[in-house]
Order: sequence, then C-alpha cells, then structure tokens
Amino acid sequence: QVQLMESGGGLVQPGGSLRLSCAASGSIVSINLMGWYRQAPGKQRELVATITRDSITNYVDSVKGRFIISRDNTKKTVYLQMNSLKPEDTAVYYCNADILTLPVKYFDVWGQGTLVTVSS
Repeated sequence: QVQLMESGGGLVQPGGSLRLSCAASGSIVSINLMGWYRQAPGKQRELVATITRDSITNYVDSVKGRFIISRDNTKKTVYLQMNSLKPEDTAVYYCNADILTLPVKYFDVWGQGTLVTVSS
C-alpha cells in the first residue's frame, strides 16, 4: 500500500498563515511530481502548486507570492506554506504524488484532504 497522509489544516483569520504537510509511506522507489490541489464549496477542483523531484515549482496565479511549495525527499514529504490567507482560500486541500514502486509501476496517489477555513 502506498498512502499520502495530510495534516495541518484548520481555522485561521484573514492575513494569517498555515502550513500543510503531506507524507508518503509504503513501498516506494521514488516520488516524481508532487502537488497540492484544492476544492472550494460549489467549485471545481483546481491545481494550486506543483513541485518536481528537483524542486522546480509552479503555482496558480491566485496564490503566487503568498504560497510556497517545498519538499523533503528524505522524509518523502511535501509542504505548502500558506501566507496572507484570504477567505477565498477556504477549501479542502488535497496533496497528490506520482509514485514509483517495484515491480515498475506508477501510482497516482491522493491524500485524504484537509480543510482550511479562512474566516474572522
């Protein structure tokens, strides 16, 4: 079994910060692309940020300059540091990873989701 375990969601005030973590476990050879997605109530799921194994990143325009995605390959963990949070950032956040196992097989794995609520 290959799993992603998310943590760090919660309630924060506008302008506050929150750090999400997502740790991979199981029989893993390597992890390629990792990313964070979010889904707000009544809206489509959207890609927030991605990061390659070599830490090349990209972001959706709405979070550029506020969010930072990073990863620790030793810990098999991806992080999302969220700063200057806005009410429109409220969503369930999901991590995603492309994971290689043996025998050679790639798994597109999703975390269970963690709720981020930005409200006064």
